[in-house]
Amino acid sequence: MFRAVLNNSQRSLILANYEGQRGFATLKDISIRLKSIKNIQKITKSMKMVSAAKYAKAERELKGARIYGQGAQVFFENLMKDVAAQKDDTPTAGTNAILSSGYDFDGGDILYNQFKTVVSFETKRLPIPSLQTIRSYPRLSIYDSIDDDVLKRYVEYSLAQLIYYAMKESATSEQSSRMTAMDGASKNAGEMIDKLTLQFNRTRQAVITRELIEIISGAAAV
Repeated sequence: MFRAVLNNSQRSLILANYEGQRGFATLKDISIRLKSIKNIQKITKSMKMVSAAKYAKAERELKGARIYGQGAQVFFENLMKDVAAQKDDTPTAGTNAILSSGYDFDGGDILYNQFKTVVSFETKRLPIPSLQTIRSYPRLSIYDSIDDDVLKRYVEYSLAQLIYYAMKESATSEQSSRMTAMDGASKNAGEMIDKLTLQFNRTRQAVITRELIEIISGAAAV
C-alpha cells in the first residue's frame, strides 16, 4: 500500500481551501438572512404607514363622537349611581336589534378600550340598566309627565350614541397600538440589519484574508 505524504505547504493549501469554502457558505447564509429581514422591514414600514393613516382618521372621528358619547355616558353613569338595579323580566333598553333578539335580560355592560395616548389605552366597563330601572330614576320625576314611548326612544338613542362612541374609542386604540407595534418592529429589523451587515463585512474580510494566505502558500509551495 502506498500512503500519500503531504508536506506542510500542501496541508496549509488544503486547509485554506476548506476554510474558504466554509466562508463562502457563511456569507451566503448571512446574505439570505439579510435579504429576508430587509423584506420584512419593508412590510412593517408599509403596515406602519397604513396604520398611521387609519389612526389619524380614527382620531378625527373620535373627537366628534366624544361630544355625544360622553353626554350619554354621564346619563347612564348617573342612573347606576342613584338607582339600585332590580331584577325584572323586561328587555334592556337598546336598539331594535337588541330588542328583537328574543332574549330577556336585566342589564348589560359595554366594554371598550378608552384611548389615552398613542402608546396607551385603558379598558373601561360601563353598565347599562334595564328600561324599568330607568323609569324608576328619581330625577325623572321633576318632569310633569314622560311618555313611555318617548323615554324608550330617548334611551335607545342615548345607547346608540354610547355604542358608537365606544367603538370609536376602541378603533382609535387599536390603530394606535398597531402603528406603535409596526414602528417597533421596523426599528428592531433595522438593528438586526445593522448587526448582520457588520457580520457580513467581517466574514467577507476574513474570506479575503484566507484567500490571500492561500495564494501566498501556493506561491511558496511552487
